[in-house]
Amino acid sequence: MLLPKKNRVAVYSHLFKEGTMVAKKDTVLPKHNAVDVPNLEVLNLMKSLKSRGYVRETFCWQYFYWYLTDEGVEYLREYLHLPAEVVPQTHKKAASAARMEGDQFAAGDGRRGGFGQGGFQGERGGFGRGGGGDYRRDGGAAFGRGGGN
Repeated sequence: MLLPKKNRVAVYSHLFKEGTMVAKKDTVLPKHNAVDVPNLEVLNLMKSLKSRGYVRETFCWQYFYWYLTDEGVEYLREYLHLPAEVVPQTHKKAASAARMEGDQFAAGDGRRGGFGQGGFQGERGGFGRGGGGDYRRDGGAAFGRGGGN
């Protein structure tokens, strides 16, 4: 399919900047949500990149999800004439990730979950943790609603 170069550059620029692309499987959609290009052109460009191994594709609930591969980063960097320092958003290291690791259990007692010291009690008073209730610990059978004796 022949596409105007400005549309190709717009899609490639968005893909390189974000590192991912999402598109609805709708060939008659007049414009893509993120880029001012017809959705059919986005679908065909991404299909071409996928066949060359530059993106990885996932399809779920009538939406395509494409993820840029390392080869795709190099190809788009060459196509868009970008320097080597420029990388997609998905390839940047998050500054807060290293900071969060140290503070992960600072607020609690070392266990996972955020329900305080006793854990989640719920409306059944900690059922299953030996937290009381009418469970008979004397070994007698407690079937049905009756008291048993």
